[in-house]
Amino acid sequence: MTTRGKRDDADGVLADVAAALIDEWGTVAHWSRAAAQLLGRSSAAVCGHPVAQLFADSAVPDGLLAPAPRTAGWPALMRHESGHSVAVHCRVLPLESAALRLLLAVPADRAEESEQGAALLRALLAQDRIGLVLRDADLTVLRTNLPSVEVPTPPLGTRLADVMEPTDADRAEARLRTVLETGEPRVADEQHVRTVGHPVRERSLSVTAVRTTDRDGRPSGVAVLLTDATAQWLAARRLRLRHRAAVCIGRSLDVRDTAEDIAEVLVPGLADVAAVDLAEAVLVGDEPPKARGGGDLHLRRMALQTTDGSSLGLVRPGAVIPPFPDQPQLLLLQEGRTVVMDRATVERGVEGVPLMSRDLIPEDGRSLVIAPMTARGIVLGFITAWRTDREEPFDQQDADLLTEIAAHSSLSVDNARRYTREHRAAVTLQRRLLPAASTCGPALETVGRYLPAAGGAEIGGDWFDAIPLPSLRVAMVVGDVIGHGLHAAATMGRLRTAVQTLADLELPPDELLTRLDELVARLAAEAAPADRDAVGATCLVALYDPVAEQCTVASAGHPPPIMAGADGVARPLPVQPGPPLGVGGLPFEPATVRMTADDWLALYTDGLLTRPADDVEAAVLRLADRITALRRSGSTLEAAGRALTEQTDLPAPDDTALLLARVRPLPRDAIGQWEFPADPETVADARSAASGRLALWGLTDLDFTVELIVSELVTNAIRYAGGPIGLRLIRGDVLVCEVSDPSNTQPRLRRASLADEGGRGLFLVAQLSTRWGSRYGRSGKTIWAELALPE
Repeated sequence: MTTRGKRDDADGVLADVAAALIDEWGTVAHWSRAAAQLLGRSSAAVCGHPVAQLFADSAVPDGLLAPAPRTAGWPALMRHESGHSVAVHCRVLPLESAALRLLLAVPADRAEESEQGAALLRALLAQDRIGLVLRDADLTVLRTNLPSVEVPTPPLGTRLADVMEPTDADRAEARLRTVLETGEPRVADEQHVRTVGHPVRERSLSVTAVRTTDRDGRPSGVAVLLTDATAQWLAARRLRLRHRAAVCIGRSLDVRDTAEDIAEVLVPGLADVAAVDLAEAVLVGDEPPKARGGGDLHLRRMALQTTDGSSLGLVRPGAVIPPFPDQPQLLLLQEGRTVVMDRATVERGVEGVPLMSRDLIPEDGRSLVIAPMTARGIVLGFITAWRTDREEPFDQQDADLLTEIAAHSSLSVDNARRYTREHRAAVTLQRRLLPAASTCGPALETVGRYLPAAGGAEIGGDWFDAIPLPSLRVAMVVGDVIGHGLHAAATMGRLRTAVQTLADLELPPDELLTRLDELVARLAAEAAPADRDAVGATCLVALYDPVAEQCTVASAGHPPPIMAGADGVARPLPVQPGPPLGVGGLPFEPATVRMTADDWLALYTDGLLTRPADDVEAAVLRLADRITALRRSGSTLEAAGRALTEQTDLPAPDDTALLLARVRPLPRDAIGQWEFPADPETVADARSAASGRLALWGLTDLDFTVELIVSELVTNAIRYAGGPIGLRLIRGDVLVCEVSDPSNTQPRLRRASLADEGGRGLFLVAQLSTRWGSRYGRSGKTIWAELALPE
């Protein structure tokens, strides 16, 4: 097929050439068919007649009959049978017989076209920066100038698959076949190809292909113009890689995420395998020590990225990097320089000692480049890149590119390290300021959970507290300070201390919030004018009394607590929230609910409620549904706390504090309660009642101490307050003795002199008890004393 195509092309070229054989007298001896078609004269009409009759000027052209004919071509006008002139381009060729000459004539337009085409072809074939490939209808190479150009092109008579990868060859031939079949040219078509042989090279070519036709307009092949755009392609690829590194690296303040971003940027844009190894000190926020030389560099692999996702038997993320030998290349890295090596150099090293452990070298690794990440002259880690599938080794431009990426990555890693240090310090401060996560008292079991905000946000000022109070009561507190960071944690610490102090005064929840509101207002007044609006908090206080089986709650702009009763259904408590702390001007309204054995109470901050497109009420109800499900599933308090703070649909943008409590009311027989008139004779009755109850409880060892305390407190109530007088004994983890009277006079402890007959009552109470104090109710007061139970 190829041979026939070539013969047809030759016939097409020679079909327009008119030929005449001229004898020594200038007479036409033979006349070709093409000549007959050119001038409309048959062979019989021309042969035997002078050749001069064929020319328009009826004279023999100069040199046609000369002894040495002019072989160079010249233009002339020949006479057509119809009488008009035909412009031709003539040439005379001598034959072996000196008496015979061959006259060739071609139409002038065809001659000009052929000359221009030949000139154009000569010019293109002479180029060394523009490749020309002429292919026939089978896409076989007919002519090319590309042996002098470094692009993958087959020699004459071969196909594309002989010089480039099969997939690339198939794709390129499909495009050329489309041009051949449709006639639609491809202009400046960018094609990426890989050469065959060793080493395999990637090339980017700008290809322009047009279909060629014969004189009858039939497709005869494809003419292809090529320019090598590899340098521009590599430069554009490096530019895109720089841009991607600038956009993708440093999006997170997490050290591990930053390392993974670095590895993902490098593969497959620059390398087939990329690993990021960081100093262990960086992971905890510290600066690594300056090191020089080999040994254990205390590195840990943070990220590993490969083209196929496999680990290739390499050290996995999270594992410790083996020690390095003391080699010159390592010293260069520690000086902040990027090092390029081939596999042989890595394995051979110096004096036969490999530069790195075998589990740091990919099985098919061919070329290696390592760049250090440094900050303030300290090496934070290394970026290692290998080429395994690509045979082209890393060059200096690749090393310079990785150096730029490493410099940008160093800043991102150092920022993540500094954030880790500050975040760790803030979280440590906040956790140190928070109470024990779990408590288990005679009246209440609590579980506290604190969760910093996700996604790199700063910590806030959320806190919770469970404060044991006299008479086995417990104050539960949860609060949220405005703002984030260390200043919020410090403000939280001040407020928590104030709450504990006010709780020790045994103030009811609403009055406690009133005092706390005044404190926050003072803190705002002390702050700088620009920061005064940022000083504030929300807070909720719940006071549980196990004897009365009641819980009193007051809120300062805080979400309501959720209680789950015996039926397992969790419901928000009907608490009317007051203004946030620091606003002032409005009272805080308490709400009291009854709580029986095993009831749950959940106090929380709004970090547990934050969800997109949700209002607070809907979020509270959904939280109540989750608590209902946990309660009915038989979950423990600890497990429920973990589930509520960790198994959320979306990471919370704000930190979260949660306090879960389970009520443990005292049994009825653990309480002894009496009321006496304000009569001195009732002192003996009070002592007798207390002694009888101690005997019932098996606490006769405390009989003398309790009788003395009861006697002193009841005597003081009769003398200074009047009746009725209440006496109550409570047995829990301690023994509580309470005496109530209708007076609001503050009891005062004083030391009596040797001559005084009285004034030693409260002093004796203080000496005999573990602790003592007083609290006020709506009317009257209660003086209490606690005694440790015998072991």
